[in-house]
Amino acid sequence: MTETATSELDDAFHVFDTTLRDGAQREGINLTVADKLAIARHLDDFGVGFIEGGWPGANPRDTEFFARARAEIDFRHAQLVAFGATRRAGATAAEDPQVRALLESGAPVVTLVAKAHDRHVELALRTTLDENLEMVRDTVSHLRAEGRRVFVDCEHFFDGYRANPEYAKAVVRTAAEAGADVVILCDTNGGMLPAQVHAVVSTVLADTGARLGIHAQDDTGCAVANTLAAVDAGATHVQCTANGYGERVGNANLFPVVAALELKYGKKVLPEGRLRETTRISHAIAEVVNLTPSTHQPYVGLSAFAHKAGLHASAIKVDPDLYQHIDPEQVGNTMRMLVSDMAGRASIELKGKELGVDLGDDRELVGRVVERVKERELKGYTYEAADASFELLLRSEVQGGRPLRYFEVESWRAIVEDRPDGTHANEATVKLWAKGERIVATAEGNGPVNALDRALRVALEKIYPQLAKLELVDYKVRILEGKHGTSSTTRVLISTSDGTGEWATVGVADNVIAASWQALEDACTYGLLRAGVEPAE
Repeated sequence: MTETATSELDDAFHVFDTTLRDGAQREGINLTVADKLAIARHLDDFGVGFIEGGWPGANPRDTEFFARARAEIDFRHAQLVAFGATRRAGATAAEDPQVRALLESGAPVVTLVAKAHDRHVELALRTTLDENLEMVRDTVSHLRAEGRRVFVDCEHFFDGYRANPEYAKAVVRTAAEAGADVVILCDTNGGMLPAQVHAVVSTVLADTGARLGIHAQDDTGCAVANTLAAVDAGATHVQCTANGYGERVGNANLFPVVAALELKYGKKVLPEGRLRETTRISHAIAEVVNLTPSTHQPYVGLSAFAHKAGLHASAIKVDPDLYQHIDPEQVGNTMRMLVSDMAGRASIELKGKELGVDLGDDRELVGRVVERVKERELKGYTYEAADASFELLLRSEVQGGRPLRYFEVESWRAIVEDRPDGTHANEATVKLWAKGERIVATAEGNGPVNALDRALRVALEKIYPQLAKLELVDYKVRILEGKHGTSSTTRVLISTSDGTGEWATVGVADNVIAASWQALEDACTYGLLRAGVEPAE
């Protein structure tokens, strides 16, 4: 349970995660209690110091989350934090039911949101500036007297500071004097820039002496930079969300902030060995919220350490550090070489090594592969997103241009029937040879490509039962630029899984069915290669 959480880290610097509250405000995210529990476990495993679980008493889901988290999660690194507001104007904290719900949550730490912008106090709270200060003082003092650690989020602080700096600082002083451990300066509208954040944090720190934190929204695209600028100015508490999830365009992204603190600043903000879990945790949380991980996210994205230009590949072959700001293994990621018409010899050699295909010192072979890739990409193929098709091409060239074959296709056809009652029928027939046997198979499907996929699998599974595990998991079609109308060249990318891994294949033709067939044929061929089946020839 939360109270038993221990950490190897001291209290000098806080990593505070608010994915379960602020991150959940992102459009398209709707977390169940089970989702929140799963994310909390991932964040604790990552090693953050504090996990803000939500607003108990404000909605039944968050109230249930705190009850279940106390009973079901044995936090090893993090402390659970309940979020709420200062008491109502004209009341007392001891009598306020919302404040009581914070105590009943059982969380050892409470974050209070307080107004730090004078106009918000007068227009949103409809009270006086003095009463707002008393609301902060009374609520913090009451929670401290009840044995809770208290953090105070100064909402709209930077906008409030611009409008009335003395009042904004008065809110910070009041919170600190009442017993708040940290007072967090919030860029709620996300409009600040790094130099501005640094200047304000430096001044507020000097004028108030309070321990300060930073909560940055990403509306200018500067949330991570603003967070680090606040740290440079003396903030010792950073509030972030996993993958930058949050309202509007999001919050400061937990993973680049933590990676920068550990690797660039030399700060020990995670338990030993947890930084290497960065990529895994990022992707695991993305799976829970049902959002595709951003391939171009710093540190953890699939493309974060992917190299395409031939010049880069040549340098990386000598020393990977020449074109990488860190060793990707430090954050649990890997370097990838992309093969395209920009590829040179070094790209092909490194990609071959990555795929386990030994090219030796055969410069003629490597040159042949380079030319083949450039020739096929001119026709519309793309290999940077289709590693499996590239590996088949590579192995073909290693064998002197002979394709890797498990079967020989005699013919295929797909029929789409539009019926008078408005229904459709899709049927495909495949004729092929495998291990000396001629096989004819017909199948129906949900569309002509699905029918072809089924027919091919029906035919081949008789000879190669390993293909029964294969499943088509993604299908993308693109009409290539520079072509026109229904006569355009079409590129199809297919992702296939065997239950333990996925691979991508590509097909290009003047119609979508023929392009799909090429990609399906490669997918089955690669599936058999992956399963360790010896080719027929």
